[in-house]
Amino acid sequence: MTRVISVVTPAYKPVPDHLRAAYESLQNQTMPPGWTWQWVVQEDGESREVARILPEDARVSVGSGRRAGEPTTRNLCLSRATGELIKVLDADDQLRPGALARDVQVLCEHPDIGWTTARVLDLLPDGSTVSFDKDPDEGYIRCGEVLRHWRQNNYRAQVHPATLCIRRNLVLALGGWMALPASGDTGLLLAANSISPGYFIAETGLLYRKWPGQMTNQTAHTDETERAARMAIIEARAEALSALWKTVDTTAPGHANAHSSVVHWNTYAVPDSGQRGSTAESGRRCPSRARGARRARMARPSRARAQPGKES
Repeated sequence: MTRVISVVTPAYKPVPDHLRAAYESLQNQTMPPGWTWQWVVQEDGESREVARILPEDARVSVGSGRRAGEPTTRNLCLSRATGELIKVLDADDQLRPGALARDVQVLCEHPDIGWTTARVLDLLPDGSTVSFDKDPDEGYIRCGEVLRHWRQNNYRAQVHPATLCIRRNLVLALGGWMALPASGDTGLLLAANSISPGYFIAETGLLYRKWPGQMTNQTAHTDETERAARMAIIEARAEALSALWKTVDTTAPGHANAHSSVVHWNTYAVPDSGQRGSTAESGRRCPSRARGARRARMARPSRARAQPGKES
């Protein structure tokens, strides 16, 4: 049976050339044996522009609906996404060749991680590209690392949420993209890293288009009052998830899962309504990785960067 990675794209008044370039970048993907991609494009509005721009392709699912904003529109994509993996692609960006295959490979080889991100090149209006010189090394990103870096660097993560590939069950359990005016992708990234380790792929996975019409270039996006509010709720959600999804030490001798290499579930504590500050076992469970096995994997040497240094 063919396995599917669903690429989800919200589109509001898309520039035809940009959307066609995104489609072409999908056509240029070479998938691993037994895998295919699905592109779910949801128009944020009911103009039907997207359907007129894109060619007929059985792998492309186009929908439209009332104006709801980018995060909510991306969530609506999930209603038609059939893949076990969900990949982000904005309507004005382009995947690099091999990006989907690398996501699939990492998530298949490492069932303990819930998501991946990849290196990004900014695509400038003149066609040139600019790289980010502070990418992390390729490899695992432990739970909570993105939140710590984000806090220490003026709410900027060390990995780009526009490259996120996440397991379907994880994105659904987290409620999808945060229903904010903007930054919903950052909110999901931090939430995912609060309860699941991730993986950074050092090969370039995305061309991130810089142009005057992009959402992050609009005055409203940088309004300090709104930005502070967005960052506050994103941080609060990540902190709440980190506090709820606690792990237990399963490396103790005699533990049923000692040195296990499979994902297991642990109970977490919730406040007891009868006494402030006390806890009671909720009976619900959360997935985590055996610590000993995780430490062993962290010690593995990272794959070398395919393209060392800056690119332009």
